[in-house]
Amino acid sequence: MWSPDRDALRGKVAVVAGATRGAGRGIAAGLGEAGATVICTGRTSSSGDPSVRSDYDRSETIEETAELVTRSGGVGVAVQVDHLESEQVTRLAERLRTEYGHVDVLVNSIWGAEVLKGPPPTWNTPVWRHDLDTGLRILRLAIETHLVTSHHLLPLVIDRPGGLLVEITDGTAAFNADQYRISVYYDLTKVAVNRLGFSQGHELEPVGATALALTPGWLRSEIMLENFGVTEENWRDALEGSVAGYPAAPEGFETSESPRYVGRGVAALAADPDRARWNQRSVTVADLARDYGFTDIDGTRPDSWARH
Repeated sequence: MWSPDRDALRGKVAVVAGATRGAGRGIAAGLGEAGATVICTGRTSSSGDPSVRSDYDRSETIEETAELVTRSGGVGVAVQVDHLESEQVTRLAERLRTEYGHVDVLVNSIWGAEVLKGPPPTWNTPVWRHDLDTGLRILRLAIETHLVTSHHLLPLVIDRPGGLLVEITDGTAAFNADQYRISVYYDLTKVAVNRLGFSQGHELEPVGATALALTPGWLRSEIMLENFGVTEENWRDALEGSVAGYPAAPEGFETSESPRYVGRGVAALAADPDRARWNQRSVTVADLARDYGFTDIDGTRPDSWARH
């Protein structure tokens, strides 16, 4: 079975913005598997300002993610940051410059609008009926946070050749181009983040850095697992609908993936001296798995997007 190279990123510094849970936590852990020092940022902290919390108001913390990075073989560092607040990201950049001098990998995995998108019965609400404040909040969380983060942190990535920026989204540019995604606001975020990978790649190429947009497949995040009453250890029980009081997972969940899968994809990119070949592209984790040969934690190479 495939296993990570524990020293592939030893001595490298990565920042995962939005590392509290979900894809961000999986990416931080995947970079940790390869030996990286990972700065895990997010709002919900067990030791920071308790008034600064995710819109989800869940129990996961950035400290838990940092501990997972360290257990995985890297060095995890938790820093509480609200990426909508430019001053906070400025302070993060100053700290990174003082303590590390350089950032090798920046991952924009900030989202935080899963609850705001609403349950399925509210989807397809037209823009003139959709709550405007909610819609604009979705855009701020999904797009403005990425722009603020790139503005302040990319100077630390481009001070030497070889830097990597990964924009995490949902759906490739090709898929989203002709698919309506839930609402005008949600749809716009998915298109925009892919475009950020393209446009920032255009700006980074002359300075020897790489940017791309990366989408996981059907992610078994903490929220998703709770929806079906399962854990990562028994997630297949959701396929059979055998968990009392919870719905059975719909068709396609059998090709879902753990958050670690996308983390291994980012680690493979970061360790590739020829990573510039991915510049400006919009790709899936499965695309990277086929190219680099890594697997999910169960040894499989799931590809949710193959169904589309």
